[in-house]
Amino acid sequence: LFLNRRGFAPILLCHECGWSSQCRHCDARMTLHLRRQRLICHHCGDQRPVDVTCPLCGSVDLRGFGQGTERLETALRQEFPETGIARMDRDSTRRRGSLEALLTEIQAGGRRLLIGTQMLAKGHHFPDVTLVGIIDADQGLYGIDFRASERMAQLILQVAGRAGRAEKPGVVIIQTHHPDHPLLRTLVSRGYAAFAAEALAERQAALLPPFAHQALLRAEAVESERATAFLRTALALAEPLADELELLGPAPAPMERRAGRYRAHLLIQAVERQALHRFLGRWTPLLREVRTDRQVRWSLDIDPMELY
Repeated sequence: LFLNRRGFAPILLCHECGWSSQCRHCDARMTLHLRRQRLICHHCGDQRPVDVTCPLCGSVDLRGFGQGTERLETALRQEFPETGIARMDRDSTRRRGSLEALLTEIQAGGRRLLIGTQMLAKGHHFPDVTLVGIIDADQGLYGIDFRASERMAQLILQVAGRAGRAEKPGVVIIQTHHPDHPLLRTLVSRGYAAFAAEALAERQAALLPPFAHQALLRAEAVESERATAFLRTALALAEPLADELELLGPAPAPMERRAGRYRAHLLIQAVERQALHRFLGRWTPLLREVRTDRQVRWSLDIDPMELY
C-alpha cells in the first residue's frame, strides 16, 4: 500500500473551536506522529510534544485528521493481527541498518503487507507482490504547480510497477475522490503516452513549458518587506529590457514563510529561449550590483522545476 504522507495524521485539530497545529516557523501545519508523541513540521523539522488540551479554548477534544503511513499501519494491524506488516518510510528506517534489515525480512517472506511512501517504490524488487493499492492518489490533480499532475502520473506508474514483477500477474487499485478526472482516466485507460499528450496540449494552450521558457528569481528574508523590496528593485531593472518576454510578480511564494524566513518570487517567461537568455545576459549583471542588506538572500533559477 502506497501513501505518500508519513506520520499518523497531517493535522491535529480541536473539535470544539477549530484550532489546528500550525508550525511556529512555516506557513504549514505540523504532522501528528502518535508513536513518538510529537508534532513535527515536515518542512523545517521543528517539533514539539503533542498538545493535551487546545491552546485556544482548553478543550481536550483534539483529533488527528487525515491519514499518514503510521495511521494506515495501525488500521491494518487491527484488521490483520496475524499478518506480518512492514512500514517503510523515513520515520521507520531512521536507525542505521534498519532499512537493510527490513528489506531482508521482506525478501524472506516474513512481512506480507507492505506500507510506505516513495521510499517503497524506488529501486526495490519484491517478486511476490501481486497487489498494489495507491491510497489518496488525488494529491497531484489539483496542485499549485502545473507539473503536479505529471509527477502524480509518474509516481503512480512507478508504484504500480511493484506489482507482478516476476511470473505472477499483478493488480493495481487506485483510491481517488475524482475517478472521472480526464487526466487520471486517460492515464489508467490509455497509458502514459496518451496522458502526456493531453497534458502537453493543456500546456501549449496556456503557454507553459515546454512551449515557453522560464527563469525564477527567488528572494527571502526574516521580514517579508525586505524580500519584496529587493524583487521590486529587480523588476524596475528588468522592465526596460523586457520587450520580448513577460514579467510576473513580485508575489509571495506559495508557502510564504518557511523556517522563519519570508519568501517571494519574480517569474520571467519568454516564448523563445534566445530571448530569455538575451534578457538574462543584460539583467543578471545589474542584479549583482544591487545593494542588499545581509538579511536578504536571492537566487536565480533557470528552467525551474518547482515554483515553491
